[in-house]
Amino acid sequence: MDIVIAVAILATFFLLIGLGEPLAAKLRLPFTVLLAGFGIAVGIGAVFLLTTQITDALNPVAEAILGLPIRSGVFLYLFLPTLLFQVTLGVNLRRMLDDWVPVMVLAVVAVIVATLAVGGALYATGVLPLTACLLIGAIVSTTDPSAVVGIFRNLAAPRRLARIIEGESLLNDAAAIALFGLFMGFVMRGVPDPQIGAALAKFPVLLGGGALVGWLAGQAGLWLMARLGRFLLAQISVSVALPYLSYVLAEQVLGASGVIAVVAAGLAVNLSAPGRLSPAAWTALREVWDLLAHWAGAFIFLLAALLIPRLLDGVRWSDLGLVAVVAGAAIAARALMLWGVLPALAALRLSPAVQPSYRVAILWGGLRGAVTLALALAVTESLRVPPDVRRMTGILATGFTLFTLMVQGPSLRPLIRWLGLEKLSPLDAALARQVVAVALQGVREEVSRRAEAYGLAREVVRPEAKEFAARLDRALAAAEEGEDIHARDRITLGLIALAGAERDRVLYLFRERAISARMAERALANSDRLIEGARSGGRLGYNRAARRSLGQGGAYGLAALLHTRARLSRPLARAAADRFESLLTQQLILTALPEFIESRIRRIHGRRVAELLRELLERRSEEIARALAGLRLQFPGYAEELERRFLRRTALRIEEREYDLLLGDGLIGPELHATLSGALDRRRGAAEERPPLDLALQKADLVAQFPLFADLPPASRRGLARAVVTRFVAPGEVLQRRDEAVTSVSFIASGAVEAERAGNKVRLGRGEMFGQLALLSRTPRRADVRALTHGVVLQLDEARFLRLLRRSSKLRRAVRDSAVKRGAPADLVATLGAPEADQDTG
Repeated sequence: MDIVIAVAILATFFLLIGLGEPLAAKLRLPFTVLLAGFGIAVGIGAVFLLTTQITDALNPVAEAILGLPIRSGVFLYLFLPTLLFQVTLGVNLRRMLDDWVPVMVLAVVAVIVATLAVGGALYATGVLPLTACLLIGAIVSTTDPSAVVGIFRNLAAPRRLARIIEGESLLNDAAAIALFGLFMGFVMRGVPDPQIGAALAKFPVLLGGGALVGWLAGQAGLWLMARLGRFLLAQISVSVALPYLSYVLAEQVLGASGVIAVVAAGLAVNLSAPGRLSPAAWTALREVWDLLAHWAGAFIFLLAALLIPRLLDGVRWSDLGLVAVVAGAAIAARALMLWGVLPALAALRLSPAVQPSYRVAILWGGLRGAVTLALALAVTESLRVPPDVRRMTGILATGFTLFTLMVQGPSLRPLIRWLGLEKLSPLDAALARQVVAVALQGVREEVSRRAEAYGLAREVVRPEAKEFAARLDRALAAAEEGEDIHARDRITLGLIALAGAERDRVLYLFRERAISARMAERALANSDRLIEGARSGGRLGYNRAARRSLGQGGAYGLAALLHTRARLSRPLARAAADRFESLLTQQLILTALPEFIESRIRRIHGRRVAELLRELLERRSEEIARALAGLRLQFPGYAEELERRFLRRTALRIEEREYDLLLGDGLIGPELHATLSGALDRRRGAAEERPPLDLALQKADLVAQFPLFADLPPASRRGLARAVVTRFVAPGEVLQRRDEAVTSVSFIASGAVEAERAGNKVRLGRGEMFGQLALLSRTPRRADVRALTHGVVLQLDEARFLRLLRRSSKLRRAVRDSAVKRGAPADLVATLGAPEADQDTG
């Protein structure tokens, strides 16, 4: 191929990509559908130019187009890793992890159901062996993620529902390609009727192996990028190499799923990069990948569409009936997921309820695209596949893809309009009016400040201010009107606005570098949960999301369990440090929200709603303060270190601004500015390092501060610190059950517990103990003990407790007092008589 013609074709493709997006928006078509149309038109035009007798002048161009080296490997090894890696970088992973159950069920189960449905329907026609039918089923079971994402952007669908369907669309490509590789091996080996159970049993191995390879590769790539420091282009270059190396290593070396490896590598980077790369590097990396994925997605559709005339070569009228069979089975399988599996998940509260109109839109929006064509091309290229299987695979996969792109794609928007999904609900319409009113209030305040700062004359400002005030009054009146909006809905709207203001505050603090990128992402996820909770459950939903943001369960609870049961302290140290910083970040964010309530909410929704929101905010602040107080008791001094880090970050940001102003005013030159900025970056890198949290040291501090151990000599306290087991407890956790055998005594280092015995409840707090009387009397426990708050309990086994009891006068006195208070037998109280002289615990 002539290099000039090749460059001209490449430039033309870029021109088509550049013009395609605005044209698709104008024609109200999915971008991918328009690109496919371009590709088909170019392919048909090239064939026409070669066969027509009108002119031969363009024959070299037509030959070059048809001679493009379009192979399945180009799609699977060049374009697909780029697309998948970018999508995984762009997803809100923390929010998607909240719904990992429905995402994984839909991704894996949907692919298996579609594969079996299409394969079974096709096998019933008798045209191909079962393995070939299942192979075609795996090929057509993938959906185009960009089309699904586009649907929900058009619909303004609930965020949680959109997130679940987007996650399913991302991961079902990986699952389908793993199944494709499985059945492709059967077809090439000539296995006519495989054992479906045995085949599916290999499926987890493909997925698990790929996930392990990708995760390890992602962590290795992040380690290298973090070591490259300020070399931004080098960091981006490493990120570009990462998905391709993951794909090749998994696919060619270990025989696992390369697609899963790419997804796992992207998820590893998504989860860890904000805390290990600078904000500038993380932002630049995502921007570069957005551009690469845009080009890759456009090229994959253009080039795949060029293949359609080739794949449909030799099509017969009878083949159209088989295409209809494939389309009907695929749509029926997707309908089974939407009307069968999704309602079941909703009933189990693992997925949001999906309205029937949304299900219809999702069903008809299941477009197929380049991945389906690339897999079909891989089959047609393999000489180890029988000719009749190659021919039917190309025709059926291509025919079904054309049906989805040319029939479902253009009719999707009219269907959405017919279903009425473009119309806002009364609540959403009221929210839109409220957002406009709040925004205009902010604009008015900022314009007023600017006019004063500019020193503009009053006669200039007055007419503009009067006109803007009238516009603002109209917006406020619109926000207040609406017969369908009840008082309860106004509270919901206020909560959504409050959570939105919290989100804006997070972004402001991140831009000011007062909080790290990792904490910003966590805080944004909390804000999104508050918004979704308020939308779906009003005040109760908001409060549930607020309690969840305290971080008392989940990863922190698991880490505490590992520390208590398996003596693994590193996960707990990391989780406790994360929780500390998260709570301090929330405390910093909430300080600005009362002003928002007074200046914005009160004027729109009135005094009653504003006071209610202020009460909710005060209770939330109190809960955060209590949680922080508990952590400060558990880890003395650590909160102060984190707060000092906040101040250092703020000081560095102010210093950076001053240097930029000096440069802009010409008071310092570029060389000095670069030197000062380099020193600033080094100090910022040191400030970003979070202080280590040493749990062993904290345990020693807890023992030293415990009142009952105050009379022990230092050596005895050190020995006791080594002997006690630290147990981190969550509210509602059962610490002791009635009638259980007694093997240890528990000391409350922080938090509170409740002991229930014969209907009577006794609350114990910091510095008290439980289990000692049952142990001394050699009887089973006579009370249930349950944690009331998050806290720390120090547990000491029987032998060490008895030895300590003989040596500590304060402990003996405390045990004796508790025995008298609880009406213990006289002989037990007598055995605790006057305490002996203190001795070393050894």
